[in-house]
Amino acid sequence: MSAPLAVPHRDADVLAQAAAARLVTAIADAQTERGEASIVLTGGGVGTAVLAALGSSPARHAVDWRRVDVWWGDERFLPSGDPERNETGAREALLDRVDADPARVHPMPASDGPDGGDVDAAAARYAAELAAAGGGNGPVPAFDVLMLGVGPDAHVASLFPGMPQLTDTDPVVPVRDAPKPPPTRISLTYPSLRSAREVWLLAAGEGKADAVRLAFAPGTAPEKAPVVGARGRERTLFLLDRAAAGDGPRAR
Repeated sequence: MSAPLAVPHRDADVLAQAAAARLVTAIADAQTERGEASIVLTGGGVGTAVLAALGSSPARHAVDWRRVDVWWGDERFLPSGDPERNETGAREALLDRVDADPARVHPMPASDGPDGGDVDAAAARYAAELAAAGGGNGPVPAFDVLMLGVGPDAHVASLFPGMPQLTDTDPVVPVRDAPKPPPTRISLTYPSLRSAREVWLLAAGEGKADAVRLAFAPGTAPEKAPVVGARGRERTLFLLDRAAAGDGPRAR
């Protein structure tokens, strides 16, 4: 796994704009090299702000969105269109503003989907979709960029401190009794997160500073701070505002 690098920005707005520009470049570079790109989106305030910044930027036209596969790192197990779903925010902020191929947009199942309220079956369905996209080369495709928000408790995706999903080796898991509502969710696990070429961790505000500090503290266990287990194969970036960065490490 790659060593993490911290990249502080002046404030949350600048962070969103800079991350959006970085994402355009990463997608365009992947398409130049391989003809297509695969990205994993996140929700939350910062994650959605990044997508909104991209959705309103002329730079979005530098990407051939028909050749982008879009996935999610986790999702709230709620009905389709629920405003709390990460998918809903992503569609409003970005995906409805670009010419994305519907067949290449892969939302996690909703609670009113084909599996109904069976979150285990829904997680298995998403795992099968990921495996099919991997083309026999692994349980998930090789994501180019995987974005994650960082919670105040240092959780990422729906992997929370002390929960059994932290040691699960299945690519996708159901989550029950999450400490943050809603309690029922679907999440990628560490093996899936670590399959990405680049992992970007997004955090803004003083409330995230302790989690960022733990992420860079030597010897921090994933059971205490799940953020430390999220690493990319080639690069891991913490994209932060100054408040979240605190007095911690700076980009090298």
